[in-house]
Amino acid sequence: MAQEKSSLNAKTITMLISTTSTLQDRTIEQYLGIVTSEAIIGANLFKDLFASITDIVGGRSASYETTLRQAQSVALQELEARAMNMGANAIIGVDLDYETVGGKGAMLMVTVSGTAVVVR
Repeated sequence: MAQEKSSLNAKTITMLISTTSTLQDRTIEQYLGIVTSEAIIGANLFKDLFASITDIVGGRSASYETTLRQAQSVALQELEARAMNMGANAIIGVDLDYETVGGKGAMLMVTVSGTAVVVR
């Protein structure tokens, strides 16, 4: 699945981001290398409290889901910026990982990696 995204710098640049190793109807002209990014976001006391209640009564923890989405967004934006700095216009083979770090899992970490490429 490819995600096409526009960013505004001095000009509009389109960055393709895909979990696949190829892009349909696109030719990879150059492999620029591995690109990685991380985002660590703290899970505060209130989120932990509400998540504990959710664990007891069942259901989803919207506060943790929102925090994970924020961390994912930050990591993907940083990944895109790093790939653009390498001269890429696409990232293929993207992999996202989620973990907890810190004492008692107080921090949520999203790591993302892929291969920066130039496509036409």
